[in-house]
Amino acid sequence: IFINENRKNFKRLAVTDALTGIYNRRGFDDQVEQYMRKNPQKHCVVAMLDIDDFKLINDMYGHAAGDSVLKKLAESMKQYFSKDAILGRNGGDEFSIFMPDCTVAEVKPFLKKFTEETRKFYCKGEERAFTISLGFAEYPVLADDRSQLMRCADMALYGVKMHGKNGCMEYYKCDQVKSRAKLGFIMKDIIDNLPGAFIVYRADKENDEILLANSELLRLTGCKNMDELLAYTGKSFCNLIRPDEQESCQKSIWSQINGGHSNDYIFFHMRKADGTYISVLDHGRIVDSVHNGRVFYVMIMDLKSLHRHYGDRLELEEK
Repeated sequence: IFINENRKNFKRLAVTDALTGIYNRRGFDDQVEQYMRKNPQKHCVVAMLDIDDFKLINDMYGHAAGDSVLKKLAESMKQYFSKDAILGRNGGDEFSIFMPDCTVAEVKPFLKKFTEETRKFYCKGEERAFTISLGFAEYPVLADDRSQLMRCADMALYGVKMHGKNGCMEYYKCDQVKSRAKLGFIMKDIIDNLPGAFIVYRADKENDEILLANSELLRLTGCKNMDELLAYTGKSFCNLIRPDEQESCQKSIWSQINGGHSNDYIFFHMRKADGTYISVLDHGRIVDSVHNGRVFYVMIMDLKSLHRHYGDRLELEEK
């Protein structure tokens, strides 16, 4: 009896996601495959979802906060969907939901409501919000088997991402949503591989909070990760600027913005994590973001590096 019980436990653990307690990818696929083999004529719906800007959550608040978000999402799935639904974590921040014996028309309002729910997590006593994106598809209307059905839901999910995230979308047979391969680059890959340091921060004179920085910006400042950058700057872009230049830089930025310019250039000495300074050129643009309000997108270039590569061809005046 003891051996049989252990075998059952091992089998259960092999198909269960340790962090969230729902099926892992293998367990989810096996359960869905079994259902579809037994019920080849019954309509069913698969939804695929992920957490918007999950990498940013990990970078800004740490992996413990990221794990908390994953667990909260899994718990909300357990509470919201019926016991007949099969829930799985594909890996990372991507999840799947299989809803048997139903059509898209029947579950669409239900999925929309689930997507729009307010979601929050706590980090160091502060409440933070997060959102999800979700794509869904129906069998046998759009697919002949489980694999094809999952691909359709995945393409619908990517369609949501391309339309600004934080929403849900049905996959259409006319292929209004293109595949990941056709759409090409993923945004986070582009940002991390830009040929220069890039940072995004809130365009607020009182709270210029840093929202994002790419790997080249971290390298330029001498930071190992996003947590280190946020720690030494106090999350403020202004604290990257040498103290005696902060006031003049801020005036320059806002005078150009108030003058109707969406772009601006400024020179300043940027403070690195070790307390030293480097001369940089900042090229920024103010943008109205759906999720964060007014933000600055900024490219930062090391002036010494520019001079070293281009010498006399650069007519730049360092201050």
